[in-house]
Amino acid sequence: MQTAKQLSVKLVNKPGRLADMLAALAKGKVSFRALTVMDSGDRGTVRFVPNDHQTAAKVLDDFNIRYEATEVLLADVPSQPGAFRKICEKLAAEHLNIDYAYCSFGPGGKGKAGVVAVIKVNDLAKAQRVLGQNGLPSKRRTLVRRSVAARSPKSK
Repeated sequence: MQTAKQLSVKLVNKPGRLADMLAALAKGKVSFRALTVMDSGDRGTVRFVPNDHQTAAKVLDDFNIRYEATEVLLADVPSQPGAFRKICEKLAAEHLNIDYAYCSFGPGGKGKAGVVAVIKVNDLAKAQRVLGQNGLPSKRRTLVRRSVAARSPKSK
C-alpha cells in the first residue's frame, strides 16, 4: 500500500482562480496523480496528489498560495464491481474512519489502465497494515509520515 503527499488549497470561488493556479503548476511542470475540486460556498477546496510534491509546494510558495500537506493512501482498485466497497468494508471492520476519498483513473500495474483511490484515514499506519494483509495490491511501499500543519509560504 503506497502513501503519497496530497496538497490542499482553498481558493476564492471566482472564475479563473482554479485556472490560474493550474497554469502556475503547469508552468512548473507539475503533473497530477489525482485531483478533485469541491465547492464550499465562497471558497472551493482543491485537493491533488502531484507526482512531485516538493516542486508543487515550491510553485505554490512562489505564487503565494497557501496550502496544507497531508499524507494519504493510494490504493489500486481492481476493475470489478464492488472493489472500492470492499476496501471501505475492510477499513470499517478495523474501526478506521475514512475522512474522505476520491479516485483517479490512470495507468495501473504493468501499463494497464487502472483506478487509484486516494483515501484520507484517521490512522494511516493501521490502514496500510489492514489493506496490505487483506490481499489488496501492496507492491508499492513508502515510509509513513504524519500530516503536516497548514503553512504559509513565508514560514520556512
